[in-house]
Amino acid sequence: MTGPAICPKFHKAIELVGSRWTGAVLQVLMAGPSRFSTIREAVGNISDRMLSERLRELEREAIVSRTVLPDPPIRVEYALTDKGHELQTTLAAVARWAERWVTNEDPAAASANRGSDAGTVSRRIATKRPPARGVTRSARRRPIAIGR
Repeated sequence: MTGPAICPKFHKAIELVGSRWTGAVLQVLMAGPSRFSTIREAVGNISDRMLSERLRELEREAIVSRTVLPDPPIRVEYALTDKGHELQTTLAAVARWAERWVTNEDPAAASANRGSDAGTVSRRIATKRPPARGVTRSARRRPIAIGR
């Protein structure tokens, strides 16, 4: 017996909007057009690379537009398209749900605890013993496997 089929469009939409940091980026852009640095500061612990990746993905999906302002100095602004603004009701509903049901856990601690080996790996590295005599540096290196 099989369950109900998942609609491919629904699945794609959830994967897109539910990608890490995407909701936060969209939330910032709901207030109006913003520059890269403004978005990065508002979102918090996002790296430049990850923010660039998220903005490019949202741009490919026509949810965000990128405008180069030619006045010196040259600036780039990101803004929601009409398609992006239509997510406002959905994001507001998620925000209401989160306010009611999600605990205030530190996001950095949550991501550190996500992987089953995350804490173990850092302890292993911190408590590494010095090599035995006569063992070269390259001989004592061992890859550390990290589960996702």
